[in-house]
Amino acid sequence: MRICSNSREQTPATARHFLRFSVVGAIGIAVQLGALALLRRADMDYLLATVLAVEAAVLHNFVWHERYTWRERAVESGWESVARLVRFHLTNGAVSLAGNAVAMRWLVGELRLPVIPANLIAIATCWLLNFVLSDRVVFTRCEG
Repeated sequence: MRICSNSREQTPATARHFLRFSVVGAIGIAVQLGALALLRRADMDYLLATVLAVEAAVLHNFVWHERYTWRERAVESGWESVARLVRFHLTNGAVSLAGNAVAMRWLVGELRLPVIPANLIAIATCWLLNFVLSDRVVFTRCEG
């Protein structure tokens, strides 16, 4: 039987994970903004383009968080990785999709901000919550 903890690690480990999470997230921002710009250039509605761009970034970030950010918490099977991906989508994906969609609707739809700057604001609003969810729910340390 496997036992998974909430990873109550020492501060240096948490700080290292936060730094790595931020690096991966910064690259994910480039993925998201690039996808958003391409989709908007194809004349896609800004909200649909946002959702698809967020999904591209979520998938990118998951792969790199598993291989880089929390690599010492590796899983033993493909099914465990799939379970993590599901948890990642239910936590980070949900926060990012809902947060971005709501923020973009308000920032672009109501305040009339340009799409790319508005998306950067939306991303920033989800960042810290996504780290906590990743560290405490998705990429937990398992033993046994």
